[in-house]
Amino acid sequence: MPTPEGRSLPFVGPETIDAAVLDTFPYEGARQEIVTETDEFSAVCPYSGLPDFATLIIAYVPDARCVELRSLKYYITSYRNVGIYQEHATARIAEDLFALLEPRTLSVTTVYNVRGGFETTCTVELPPGE
Repeated sequence: MPTPEGRSLPFVGPETIDAAVLDTFPYEGARQEIVTETDEFSAVCPYSGLPDFATLIIAYVPDARCVELRSLKYYITSYRNVGIYQEHATARIAEDLFALLEPRTLSVTTVYNVRGGFETTCTVELPPGE
């Protein structure tokens, strides 16, 4: 959707997000929470085509598998040119990781850089009600 002024930078759709690059390794240790954080997450506003930058925090308690970090970096990088609303990006990351890992619990939080005076933080926790 173009901006009211009719301007938009080109971007691709969410169908280009590459969850197939995600890989895991077996986990057989004590119950623990694993937290992975990066301030290098970016996607594109589907309204303007301008980039949205965020800190991404993934916290999970594994059951039998952990995410391999190099593959996670490739997956997260696949969002770079995707036009997706901030809330949808957070939910998609959580859903993809939950399906892959089948963890005991998973939380994905995005803390977006201030834009237009608004700071936005989105959090998805799976399974629901945990």
